[in-house]
Amino acid sequence: MNENTIYTKSFEFAIRIVKLYKFLCDNHKEYTISKQLLRCGTSIGANVNEAISAQSKKDFISKMSIANKEARETKYWIELLIETGYLKKDENYVETLHNEIEKIIKILTSIIKTSQENLTKEKNAK
Repeated sequence: MNENTIYTKSFEFAIRIVKLYKFLCDNHKEYTISKQLLRCGTSIGANVNEAISAQSKKDFISKMSIANKEARETKYWIELLIETGYLKKDENYVETLHNEIEKIIKILTSIIKTSQENLTKEKNAK
């Protein structure tokens, strides 16, 4: 997996989050949690995009780390929406949404870990 894969996944995920936000506002009149979800769910891709054009390897790692934190927060809000009855866990779109955020977290964690290891190797080689 590379940055382009994570960019595509996070962008597609953001589209789903925007649609979910609209659904929660229109159908459930839920504005507080859904706004939190919208903010963090769409910022994953924004931070990945910034990382792709990072000024340094440390900057790249920093932006990917922020994206990972936002992804974890997104997972939290999705789970809270499930537990409070706004989303039904057994609905297909909820299951796929949850699976997607899990994959994004795994990819981001892997990118960060590999990037940190490569940075350490480069420092040690000097």
